[in-house]
Amino acid sequence: MRERRKILASLESTYREAFEQAQERDDVGEMARLDLDFQRDQLHLEVLLDVRALLISEVRPSEEEGASLLKEGSALIEKAGALRRIVRLR
Repeated sequence: MRERRKILASLESTYREAFEQAQERDDVGEMARLDLDFQRDQLHLEVLLDVRALLISEVRPSEEEGASLLKEGSALIEKAGALRRIVRLR
C-alpha cells in the first residue's frame, strides 16, 4: 500500500508541472483553474485516505470472526459495515 505522503506528493508534482507550463504561457485563467482543481482533488484524496485508514484500523476481526472472514466476499461486507458505522459517527 502506498504511503499517504507519497500519494499526496505525486498529486502535487502532477499539478505543479501543469501549473508551471501555464505560467510559462502567461495563461492566468489556466493557472487559476489548476489551483482550484488541485485544492479540490487534494481534499478528495485526503478524505479517501482517511477512510482507508479508518477501514484498516476498524476491521480487525477477533479470532472467532476470523474464520468467517475467510469466506469469499465477507471481508468486503465487514468493511462496508465499518464504513457505515463511521458515517453514522459523523
